[in-house]
Amino acid sequence: MIKKALEYIVGMKAPEVLEINGETYCDKELERICHNPKAQAIEMTTLTSLVEYIKARIDTMDDKMIVHVKGPDCVYLYSMLDLDRVREYLVEVHAQVPEFRYGRYLDHESFLIALQSQFMSNDDRELLLKFAGTVENGSVTQYGDDGVTQKATIRTGIASKGEAVVPNPVKLRPFRTFVEVAQPESSFIFRMRQDERSGVECAIFEADGGAWRNVAMSSIKEYLQYELAEFPQFTVIS
Repeated sequence: MIKKALEYIVGMKAPEVLEINGETYCDKELERICHNPKAQAIEMTTLTSLVEYIKARIDTMDDKMIVHVKGPDCVYLYSMLDLDRVREYLVEVHAQVPEFRYGRYLDHESFLIALQSQFMSNDDRELLLKFAGTVENGSVTQYGDDGVTQKATIRTGIASKGEAVVPNPVKLRPFRTFVEVAQPESSFIFRMRQDERSGVECAIFEADGGAWRNVAMSSIKEYLQYELAEFPQFTVIS
């Protein structure tokens, strides 16, 4: 009790500022009271919403604003530095994109459904759908020793069958960025295997080293620069 009482009495003492060897010291820890509150960021899911918000001039903004394309599915709108070297984040835009399990094998039906619903149509997607949709259960075998090439028995008609090599690599366009810009096309390795319980399983593995991200971010930047061309106070970076 005596210790707490002494600490209370000491705490009531006004802080003392000392100059020692040209340095400034204080005998108490001080907390600065900030009178510059920041807004809570608005969460959005489309680039269109961001553009409409900016063009509507609903909120007061700084003379210079930054639109930061942080990733293929993420864009921020924030202010320049204030006197405290702090930025105000006004908008966070996160794209709603389907989640596909790259590098993991899916059962035959799940793979075909995902390929049709989560990838844009192109020649290689149609080739995979045709190939994977006609594979005979129990017929997937290794072909060669390079770890990529395979072969499988496919149905070529009502009663006839034929042997075909699994196509590799393939160019696909998954939904991976905002719908307002073109979905980047990139290379994938297509693999199949035979599971004792679930039968034929399929998987695709990313094979472009993540280069699609740079393409998507460049497309987002170009889209926003075009849409905000009449608003020079907004600088788009990526």
